[in-house]
Amino acid sequence: MADAKGAHVPIGNTDCNGCHAAFTSFAGMDMQPGSATIAVAAAASHCRPKSRVVGGDSAITIMPNVQRNLPYDVRNDLVPVTKLGQSDFVLVANPKKGFKTVQDFVSYAKAHPGEPYASAGQGTAQHLGMEMIKMKAGVTFSSGNPVTAEAAAWSLQRAVKLNKTPAFILNQFGWTAETVDSMISGAGDTLTIKVDKPYAPTFLYNCLTAGVASIVDAETVKTHEVVTDGVSDMGNEWLKTNSAGTGAYILKSFKANEGYVLEARPGYWRGDAKIAKIFMQHVPEAATERLQLEKGDVDIARSMTPTDVAGLEGNADVAIQSDVGGQVYYLSFNQKNENYKNAKFLDAMRWAIDYQGMADTIMKGAVIPHQAFLPQGYLGALDDLPYSLDIEKAKALLAESGITDPKVTLSVRNSADRMDVAQSIQNTFGQAGITVELKTGEGAEQLKEYRARLHDATLQTWGPDYPDPNTNSSTFAENPDNSDEAGNTGYLAWRNAYDPGEMTAESKAAVLEQDPAKRVEMYAALQQKHRQTSPFIVMFQQARQTGVRANVKGFYTGGAVDAAAYWLATK
Repeated sequence: MADAKGAHVPIGNTDCNGCHAAFTSFAGMDMQPGSATIAVAAAASHCRPKSRVVGGDSAITIMPNVQRNLPYDVRNDLVPVTKLGQSDFVLVANPKKGFKTVQDFVSYAKAHPGEPYASAGQGTAQHLGMEMIKMKAGVTFSSGNPVTAEAAAWSLQRAVKLNKTPAFILNQFGWTAETVDSMISGAGDTLTIKVDKPYAPTFLYNCLTAGVASIVDAETVKTHEVVTDGVSDMGNEWLKTNSAGTGAYILKSFKANEGYVLEARPGYWRGDAKIAKIFMQHVPEAATERLQLEKGDVDIARSMTPTDVAGLEGNADVAIQSDVGGQVYYLSFNQKNENYKNAKFLDAMRWAIDYQGMADTIMKGAVIPHQAFLPQGYLGALDDLPYSLDIEKAKALLAESGITDPKVTLSVRNSADRMDVAQSIQNTFGQAGITVELKTGEGAEQLKEYRARLHDATLQTWGPDYPDPNTNSSTFAENPDNSDEAGNTGYLAWRNAYDPGEMTAESKAAVLEQDPAKRVEMYAALQQKHRQTSPFIVMFQQARQTGVRANVKGFYTGGAVDAAAYWLATK
């Protein structure tokens, strides 16, 4: 089979109408970047459900970002199965130029703008890689000031020295107010970062994508410093209502608990934003948000309940975008109660929960079943579901445990969704022979009890602090000191008086593993062991349903490890 220009397209088993239709629809196309790849992906997407395509990943990773109106949906029609191999890209330069490092190359390019370079084809990974280098060599802050290594170093130093709560993400690398100046420095095009241990590169890079590591315009921020009693706030008060970054928008106005306005700035290094202004409004009531969306008073509604979303069915003016967030829902049991150290009893409770039933009914659209402490989207996440509702199995395991007439006091926040889940658990546990008493209270009250290890059992959620698996592994599977005196409230294992034993060391070893593939294996094994032996039962992962007016295109909700992006949105 061939594309419009006669280039042969490698695809097997094209004996179905969907494949032929897909290729026929593409037959008259002009040659464009990735046309053969697009044709193959389109054919596969129209084939029977188990059709397979072997080739590069550009159909998923590149084409959706460079081509509009693709004949397939990258999120729904194509699923990556496995990596068969990889190839390295090499930056090659004429030796007469005297380049020894990438920094040498970038410095030369800045000094000689407009000189040509060569890459393998339009729209290829090689082409886009060079374009990225070219763009980043000319990145500026919204003020017009260039992004420099000095600004990057100062931004990281600033976050550590201010020592606000998110600074703990950076403190993990041995950076303190006293050491950070000697461990992080910038000069010219080179940012030098020293760490106190040989951490996994993926761990460092993932942490540096967290918001606390954002690069700010040092020159601008320093002009707004406030000094009190000889101590500078490093522009912190000014940045509460202003922006000094490299993004597509600048902050024009901000009112706490009301909203803010973003304005597109010209010269954004990735291309000017499509929408001139973004008005963000805080709407406390989900029903009000839905009404505004229906009337067209807002274009995007991000906080509607499943009930509100269901009420929009059949509305041609509104589309629903589905995505996952990073939050997980879990039950945990305080092992000061000896019953919760009984492996058979814990297993009985795992089989006495209607995971899918709750996800399909009372929590419809708000969660998806998930049974491991790393959410989908994170390095090393597990997506298998080994447990399901099986009352007879739960009864058998309870009998094997030797515990008779067990009673569980379940602390639960008095919100509608939490109460619905708790009552479902109360019902199915009861069917298995486990009596559940619900202890309700305000969220702050419940959290105080949990942190003091005063609960019996509790229904909770946990959201990652940064986009690396260590954010959850370090709290679910680590507990360096299980004594009451330790007061390690940051460890969920400690809150449940749970000593994970060797898992603490295994989790710590995973942040030092240099091989990304091996690191994935370590987290997979850790999660398997944790869910089989710990007093935690992870049940769900947050699902997000965003209402979008039908005329809005290009909005990205962010997934589990990223933030919402508006700069490509059109209306």
